Amino acid sequence: MNKTILDLWVGLFVVAGIVALLFLALKVGSMSTVNATDSYEVVARFENIGGLKPRAPVKSAGVVVGRVADIRFDNKDYQAAVTLRLDKRYAFPKDTSAAIMTSGLLGEQYVALEPGGDGTMLKDHDRITITQDAVVLENLIGQFLYGKAQEGAPK
Repeated sequence: MNKTILDLWVGLFVVAGIVALLFLALKVGSMSTVNATDSYEVVARFENIGGLKPRAPVKSAGVVVGRVADIRFDNKDYQAAVTLRLDKRYAFPKDTSAAIMTSGLLGEQYVALEPGGDGTMLKDHDRITITQDAVVLENLIGQFLYGKAQEGAPK
């Protein structure tokens, strides 16, 4: 009888642990989504988006103000068109700039918004015209090595 009660408690503990892990996985997976009803979409075009993915956060002053809704390639001007879904609680001026940043040295990429000073605000389906591409670590290393090779070359 004692062994049966002990086995029951161990089983309940294991089930509770699995439920807790499942809850955490779902909580992290949803990442505080922005509903389509209380948001607006704007488009920003970039030459290089690096490793940016849909559902990546859009931050301003370190606060998540939205998510990347869609990423498309434009065949006309050969740029990536990134659709940002922003929460309606956060209004940004028309001259807001967007940059693709990285959390830490090798962390996830996100879109950083820097508000401008214009009096009119972005509306649904507007375009952010001031953008800064992602910094690709491989390109930086290549430029550094090429610069060092040029320094050592005879004149």
